Amino acid sequence: MEVPENIKKRLTLPFDEHFYAGHTACQGCGASLGLRYVLKAYGKKTIVAIPACCSTIIAGPWPYSALDANLFHTAFETTGAVISGIEAALKALGYKVKGEDGIMVVGWAGDGGTADIGLQALSGFLERGHDAVYIMYDNEAYMNTGIQRSSSTPYGAWTTNTPGGKKHFLEKRHKKKVIDIVIAHRIPYAATASVAYPEDFIRKLKKAQKIPGPSFIQLFAPCPTGWRSPTDKTIEIARLAVQTAYFPLFEYENGKYKINMPNPKKEPKPIEEFLKLQGRFKYMTKEDIEILQKWVLEEWERLKKLAEVFG
Repeated sequence: MEVPENIKKRLTLPFDEHFYAGHTACQGCGASLGLRYVLKAYGKKTIVAIPACCSTIIAGPWPYSALDANLFHTAFETTGAVISGIEAALKALGYKVKGEDGIMVVGWAGDGGTADIGLQALSGFLERGHDAVYIMYDNEAYMNTGIQRSSSTPYGAWTTNTPGGKKHFLEKRHKKKVIDIVIAHRIPYAATASVAYPEDFIRKLKKAQKIPGPSFIQLFAPCPTGWRSPTDKTIEIARLAVQTAYFPLFEYENGKYKINMPNPKKEPKPIEEFLKLQGRFKYMTKEDIEILQKWVLEEWERLKKLAEVFG
């Protein structure tokens, strides 16, 4: 479809679609939004490796696919290894990888397949320096297998194996800082992003495309099913995660930190604004909320200090 020039000038996102309607995502799925934006940024000249997760179901079973791009279904723990192998094979065959005119190799995995099961393969991919992009879409639990906790599940959250109620057996650990583990590998580029800020996400995808070496993006992607939230509140919840500094937007490039918050000097909203729209937090006590709030503000201050010292 040819877009009139006057319309093109007003668009803030690429017009072309490479993620077909008719996929099997739940209503309000943050992951499907994120995958759509990835394909908008990179187009069909992309090879996407997806491990066992919601997205491999959303994309569809072979020989069908909702992606207008090359798709490689892989095992839960192997995303980092698979994109490493694909990149190495393409180079051995003489293809250009990364760059605006190269083939984009993308790992697209959830937090369970990244922060837990796939952490070793991710580390190997980063350490070896492959020219590929790894995106962890973070919906904070193992959603595809029944909403079990992952190491990315936040303090105070209900999951099927951290239930609430009379025994009040909720998640008692804070969210693993996966991006800090990634940055410890001293890779050229890492960033956080949110489906509520697609222009920022696509800008970071484009930057990752141009920078040689491995790149990593942790994408905040709400799951209405697992978070017990209204399907029409996905963007509002994702925006509040940023506005409360629960999930701040920033990027790390060659040793330097830069905060990308919409209003970086504005004080974060209270964490209750983020929590109240989600049923998974309904069992939290006042003390639980205070504990989470304290952690959020401490992490926010730490990030600001990093940006101040290494900005």
